[in-house]
Amino acid sequence: MAQTKIKDIRELTTEELTRSLRDLKQEALNLRLQQATGQLENTSRRRLVRRETARVQTVLTQRRLQG
Repeated sequence: MAQTKIKDIRELTTEELTRSLRDLKQEALNLRLQQATGQLENTSRRRLVRRETARVQTVLTQRRLQG
């Protein structure tokens, strides 16, 4: 899965961003569990998920501070 551009993230509604953040955190948990049990094949996916989570949180914070 390719990373999402910040421009695309900013176009989403706050509700969609919140849902996306929840999904990303769940995926991060699953990836951590896979790594702990030795089942994780694509270790770079953890990094992508972590950065995507940061992008979504940044946009949510900016919106909260604006209004």
